[in-house]
Amino acid sequence: MAGEDDFDLTVAHKHFSAWCFNRAWELVEKPERTEAEDRLMEALSHASIFHWISRPDCTDKNLAVGYWQASRVQALIGNAQEAIRHARTCLGYSTDLEPFHLGYAYEALARAAGLMNDAANSTAYLDRAESLAEQVPDERDRQLLAADLAQLRSDVADAFGKLRE
Repeated sequence: MAGEDDFDLTVAHKHFSAWCFNRAWELVEKPERTEAEDRLMEALSHASIFHWISRPDCTDKNLAVGYWQASRVQALIGNAQEAIRHARTCLGYSTDLEPFHLGYAYEALARAAGLMNDAANSTAYLDRAESLAEQVPDERDRQLLAADLAQLRSDVADAFGKLRE
């Protein structure tokens, strides 16, 4: 049996921070998931954050992206309180980042507020995210954020329209 000295924990954290994030993302993008897949998606997202925190090269950007994904996962499984909690954590790590990442922090807040049926905050967060999207210098990143925000705005409008009916 190999001793602990034969195991490079830093290499493991580097591998699993990305592997868990990517595997969770595959489940995020899956149109239909089982309950077991939802639990796996949630665990993978949290595991990714754990492995990032354990890396000596971890940055605020890494954690902002990790907590953004965690918020998205919680929104997908319908856990509004955890979605907003992770979105707020994402925002905390994003405040000094470029508009792309800060915009996605507000996207997460808008999504979570929408899930909580908070139309006023959801709309305000979307407005802030759209303003930040306009400041993203990279065309591809700007279009990606803008498209996600347009889809979210449509989803939120549909959801609040159904609430009014």
